[in-house]
Amino acid sequence: MRPQKIVVLGGTGFVGRHLVPRLQRDGHALRVLTRNRDLHRELGVLPRVAIANADVYDRSVLAREFAGADAVVNLVGILNERGNDGSGFRKAHVELTRTVIDACIGDGVPRLLQMSALRAGEGTSHYLATRGQAEALVQSSPLAWTIFRPSVIFGDGDGLFFRFASLLRIAPMLPLARARARFQPVHVGDVAEAFARALVHPHTRGHVYELGGPRVIELGELVRWTARMTGRRRLVLPLPDALGRVQALVGEWLPGKPISRDNFRSLQLDSVVRDDGLAALGIVATPMEAIVPRLLGAEGRRRDRNRQG
Repeated sequence: MRPQKIVVLGGTGFVGRHLVPRLQRDGHALRVLTRNRDLHRELGVLPRVAIANADVYDRSVLAREFAGADAVVNLVGILNERGNDGSGFRKAHVELTRTVIDACIGDGVPRLLQMSALRAGEGTSHYLATRGQAEALVQSSPLAWTIFRPSVIFGDGDGLFFRFASLLRIAPMLPLARARARFQPVHVGDVAEAFARALVHPHTRGHVYELGGPRVIELGELVRWTARMTGRRRLVLPLPDALGRVQALVGEWLPGKPISRDNFRSLQLDSVVRDDGLAALGIVATPMEAIVPRLLGAEGRRRDRNRQG
C-alpha cells in the first residue's frame, strides 16, 4: 500500500477524531482543515498529521490546501440550522461540496470520499434533501468518488446515546416524538474503517456504501435501553405526530436544540440499510451492546469524580 497525501475536511468532528488516527496508522500524511486548530492540538501531535486553520467555504483557500493531494475526504455536515428554510443545510452540504469538487478538479486531485446519510435525497427534510443534492454533484463529477451513507453513528461522546443519557439524567419522564422510527446504529470505528479501506481499494471507486450495525432498533426502545444501561428507571412516553411536531417546534428554542422541525421530518423515514456496505468492505459490524454500556459507565464515573472534586 502506497502512503497517500490526504486532506480532510471536518476532521475535528466526531467521525474525524476517529478517522484521522486510523488513516495515520496506515502511514498516510494528513492535513486536517479546521476553523481553530488551537482547539484540536491532540490530533496535531500524531505523526504525519498537520492541523491547518482554513475557511473551507473559500475556493481559493481550498485550492491552496489541496495542492499535491492524492485524495480529499469531506466529512462536513450539520444536523441543525438556524431557522427552518434550508439555507444552512444548503451551505454546509451542497455549496461546500460544489466548492470541494471544483477545487479538486482545479488542483488535479483525483479522489474524493464523501460523507452522506442513509435515505439521502428522500423525504421532506432539508437535511436529507441537501445530502442527496450533494451526492448528485459528486456522482456527476469526473472524480474517482466513493460515498458513504451511515445510519446514526455511536461511540465515545456521540450525539445519540450520550445525548439521551444526559436527558434521562434530569428528566423522570421523557416525551418522545417519532418513537417508532427505526435506526441501525453503526459504530464510529466501523465507519472510519470503511473510509480507510476505500482509500486503498480501487474497486470502491464509483460506489455508494450504506453503513449500519447488526441491530435494527426503534427510537423508543433505544432510549429505554439507554436508561437501563445507566441504571435509571424512566418513563418514555411516545407522542402522536401532532404533539411530536409541537415538541420539535419547542425544541428548536431549547439549549442544545435536542430536536427541531427538520429532525422531525427526517424521523419520518427509517434509517435502515438496504445493502450491507460494511460486509461489502469486509468489515464485521460492531454491536452497540459491546460498546455503549462500557462507555456510558465510564461517563457516569467521570461525572461522579467531578462532583466529588
